[in-house]
Amino acid sequence: MVAITYDIEIPSSVPAAKMFKAVVLDADTLIPKIMPQAIKSVEILEGDGGVGTVKIIHFGEGSQYKSAKHRVEAIDKENLTHTYSIIDGDALAGVLQSITYHIKIVPTEDGGSICKNRSIYNTKGDTEINEEKIKEGKEKAMAMFKAIEAYVQANPDC
Repeated sequence: MVAITYDIEIPSSVPAAKMFKAVVLDADTLIPKIMPQAIKSVEILEGDGGVGTVKIIHFGEGSQYKSAKHRVEAIDKENLTHTYSIIDGDALAGVLQSITYHIKIVPTEDGGSICKNRSIYNTKGDTEINEEKIKEGKEKAMAMFKAIEAYVQANPDC
């Protein structure tokens, strides 16, 4: 197995705790509401949302994939960190064992935040990963983050 790691940082004017709530804690209901073309629904298969919870994400009409199974690896509400892995589904394209995402929302001096996201692609065997597919995934993640940010800015009571 080969592990390939990518990091992205996305700045936001939204405070860190509020962004963490939207991006992590409320994501299962928020994203299908604001981006139904990307994610149609999220269903918990086992667990209560904490560590060990397994969810199935049903992608929307705008996605090339049908579903992905996620497992929550870690969540720390005080330090605004969340780790989860895609462990099954057509999003792994038959060449990946899993994809693990480490998310940390960091407060900035101006009252905003930075979303730090590390993605680790674990291949099956010594399979090569298509760099273009990873770039596409990063762009989709950034678009989703920006859509959530825009929603939070437009709905400050959420």
